[in-house]
Amino acid sequence: MSDKKKEYTNGDITVVWQADRCIHSKKCWTGLNAVFQPNERPWINVEGASSEEIMAQIDKCPSGALSYYKNDEQMSTEESTNVVIEVSKNGPLLVHGDFDMKDKDGNTTINRKVTAFCRCGQSKNKPYCDGSHKAAGFKDE
Repeated sequence: MSDKKKEYTNGDITVVWQADRCIHSKKCWTGLNAVFQPNERPWINVEGASSEEIMAQIDKCPSGALSYYKNDEQMSTEESTNVVIEVSKNGPLLVHGDFDMKDKDGNTTINRKVTAFCRCGQSKNKPYCDGSHKAAGFKDE
């Protein structure tokens, strides 16, 4: 797994893009294409809408590939939060909430909002879902 992570700020919020977590649902750019423009580089234009509109759209991201934080609020890894685990129909295991995850090599990744974990075994980006379950025809039994 690579750590391809980019941040874009408009001064008010910072949008965090973690490409390796994307399951290509297209909810970002089909809902706010003035900000999320997949054919442009950079593909995120944080000046394309208000911070509130951007945050609302990012909250719809099912994988956690897109997240944000308000620049005036310090992000704390010490905060305790409620984590909810959801089994999506014919798809990934969705973990809602903020948590730290340690990989097999002992490296810690901070996960915010929602994270999609592979459930079908086909992902090329394990433990994260990359959308391979669709092509594999993964179905719940």
